[in-house]
Amino acid sequence: MTLIGNYFSLLTDNQLRQFSELQDLYADWNSKINLISRKDIDDLYVKHVLHSLGIAKVCSFEKNTKILDVGTGGGFPGIPLAILFPDCQFHLVDSIGKKIKVVEAVVEALELTNVTAAHCRAEVVKGQFDFVVSRAVTTMPEFVIWIKDKVAKKQKNNLKNGILYLKGGDLTEELKDFPKATIYPLSDYFEDEFFETKKVVHIPIKYKG
Repeated sequence: MTLIGNYFSLLTDNQLRQFSELQDLYADWNSKINLISRKDIDDLYVKHVLHSLGIAKVCSFEKNTKILDVGTGGGFPGIPLAILFPDCQFHLVDSIGKKIKVVEAVVEALELTNVTAAHCRAEVVKGQFDFVVSRAVTTMPEFVIWIKDKVAKKQKNNLKNGILYLKGGDLTEELKDFPKATIYPLSDYFEDEFFETKKVVHIPIKYKG
């Protein structure tokens, strides 16, 4: 927990409690449903929680920002971000039903009132969101097709509405058709060697009415 506090210093007692409960919650669920590798469970706060919060280093969401998390798996990056931004609304979706059941259980245990979840594919999600977040669920060209009509027109944040995508490695080829993409290396924000190749990619998406 000191790891999270080192990088995010203005946490309330309730946020500290919620973050601290993640380890036991995910260890318990992982024993029932294989969400995360056993090694990664031991490194949950670096490889999943802090990694998710890398998005917050790129954009500190304003109050009432709406965020869609596509392919959330067990709730990443959506749940850590929802803890950090209690005044924002998060909708977490995944095509695998058992993963969404875990998300719903974790949300209930943490008493997160700003999170909804659904077992569905991104293409069928209704509504508009300021940002769509994800952790490398597919290639960027395919991802943009999935969510291009989900991005709201009205701006609330300093960063333009669009995609905030967590991904690693060389993204040159994947992003060649997205000249407005901005890459933020997470090694600029976090010291652990895990983040040496990890990045947040921001792509503004124009409103599709």
